[in-house]
Amino acid sequence: MATSDAVLQVLSGAGPRSFSSDLCFSNLDLAFRSKHIKYVRKRASRHMKMFKCSSVLQDCIGKQWFKRSGDGDLYLSGNATIKRLQLLRCKCQQAERVSGVTTEGGNGTWFVDSAKTLNLNGAVNSPGVLELGETQQLTSETEVLTSNGSVNKEEESLTTNGAVGTGRDAPRKASVDPIEEEAWELLRDSVVYYCGSPIGTIAANDPTSSSVLNYDQVFIRDFIPSGIAFLLKGEYDIVRNFLLHTLQLQSWEKTMDCHSPGQGLMPASFKVRTFPLDGDDSATEEVLDPDFGEAAIGRVAPVDSGLWWIILLRAYGKCSGDLSVQERIDVQTGIKMILRLCLADGFDMFPTLLVTDGSCMIDRRMGIHGHPLEIQALFYSALLGAREMLTPEDGSADLLRALNNRLVALSFHIREYYWIDLRKLNEIYRYKTEEYSYDAVNKFNIYPDQVSTSLVEWMPNQGGYLIGNLQPAHMDFRFFSLGNMWSIVSGLATRDQSNAILDLIEAKWSDLVADMPLKICHPALEGQEWQIITGSDPKNTPWSYHNGGSWPTLLWQLTVACIKMNRPEIAARAIEIAEKRLSRDKWPEYYDTKKARFIGKQARLFQTWSIAGYLVAKLLLADPSAARMLVTDEDPELVNAFSCMISSNPRRKRGQNNSKKPFII
Repeated sequence: MATSDAVLQVLSGAGPRSFSSDLCFSNLDLAFRSKHIKYVRKRASRHMKMFKCSSVLQDCIGKQWFKRSGDGDLYLSGNATIKRLQLLRCKCQQAERVSGVTTEGGNGTWFVDSAKTLNLNGAVNSPGVLELGETQQLTSETEVLTSNGSVNKEEESLTTNGAVGTGRDAPRKASVDPIEEEAWELLRDSVVYYCGSPIGTIAANDPTSSSVLNYDQVFIRDFIPSGIAFLLKGEYDIVRNFLLHTLQLQSWEKTMDCHSPGQGLMPASFKVRTFPLDGDDSATEEVLDPDFGEAAIGRVAPVDSGLWWIILLRAYGKCSGDLSVQERIDVQTGIKMILRLCLADGFDMFPTLLVTDGSCMIDRRMGIHGHPLEIQALFYSALLGAREMLTPEDGSADLLRALNNRLVALSFHIREYYWIDLRKLNEIYRYKTEEYSYDAVNKFNIYPDQVSTSLVEWMPNQGGYLIGNLQPAHMDFRFFSLGNMWSIVSGLATRDQSNAILDLIEAKWSDLVADMPLKICHPALEGQEWQIITGSDPKNTPWSYHNGGSWPTLLWQLTVACIKMNRPEIAARAIEIAEKRLSRDKWPEYYDTKKARFIGKQARLFQTWSIAGYLVAKLLLADPSAARMLVTDEDPELVNAFSCMISSNPRRKRGQNNSKKPFII
């Protein structure tokens, strides 16, 4: 209780942040509003296919799924049950090819409205219209119907990147890097449309693969670098559509073997399926079909999906300046549903999230069950982001208290117990075991023999990292890149620890980067250890795929971390290495062997997040200030609370505390 009371004294004087009202799972107020309607007339030199879409809102209203408010907005009725293949439907009819195409009456979605583009320096640009077409020079006239009914006309020129009104003030370049140009073309080719509007990007578009599996779906985690790339280009609509459509999928019924997971779970992926309408051969119906893990290989639960969704939502608001999305009632409710699911009480003694194997980017059996670092870093980042975005409302004191408690406890736990360097390894090497005491040094009963000779030799004199996992009698000493990078980005690691992680990457460049950045983990599981932990997984053989493979998509996380620590030269060096092979190798998903010399034996080519990860890294290096939409600085209140926990740690000091105020961590 000394620890709890010490933290209470720090946080009790600080004014609490207000949250929105408590969740009401049976009565979701989903408002679909369109504040601005754009009528766009585009003249192009090429032929295009056009789909005219009309939603079946009238059918939904007739079935009393939706009701209309006095101001014309639609909202979900209190007793409505959202079921698959019933919500988010539209009827599409293919029109003839025309050389001059006119788009009228919106884009077929309920909540895609125009927003002012705001660059990262705060300058407001003219309203722009996005076109995800081929990269070419063309001129379009844009007519914007404003809220007061007036029409503004302006001539806008599309540059080689194919976007109008990007929201960025960078000067035009006389020449475009051919690799970047190719990457942008491939990224735009991967865009998925729903009712005529961009909604995400498929996982891979590999024409050489005979087996599609689920690579033709839009994955939540895979879309994150794509979404950030579009944000950096000022193309906000696709990110907005993605956030709001996936939010609706959150509330759908999800069951496997008569069991339903907790409310708030985001899907791992979704697919746009098209069905012909009965009685009309020329009309089709588009439906979003999500996968919450019940169809995934191994039936893994996507724990990280909701965390990434919150991170992207925060980035959208900071980059676009459009805070109306995060202030919507349905979005506020979605944030709280994710928080309730993550902050639910359980049997665990630790503040870290307890998850099964395969619950994140490593979605196969790799011995990360328990408390993997990647999940903890994303969890911490999502908690901070949610605290920023939740709007002031009464009745959220319990949620606020639980969130603040978890932030303090989680940061202390990771910084204190996950960190290793040469000094810490020596301390573990001298641990005594079987200690039964409040003052135990070896709290988790770690056996010193877990510190292998190879690990001692590999650890540099300067540098360190956060281990992959911590459980009773077990420390996973593998270096996991994403978890360490995002611990820097989110501020979960201290500044000294963050710099030490980058020091280690530089010191072990030949192991972690080599011929292609970046190793997903190091070292690989080999021999009997590989057989036992992975179950002899033929895809996760040593130095392949998740077992020590090299993943180009990790470039963007490395770049954000380096920019935050003012060491961009590390990222620039990694990007230079990647540029030598990525385009030539057709943008593979991952690379194999210790030095990443081979394209992965089962790697898909033209992997979207390999393409997007490279683009984000390049864009951020060109404009480092843009990284602030992803970076989280240390909260002074958390720093003070962390210091109090250190001084009040039973390992250092124990005694009666006279504070009578309860404070549960």
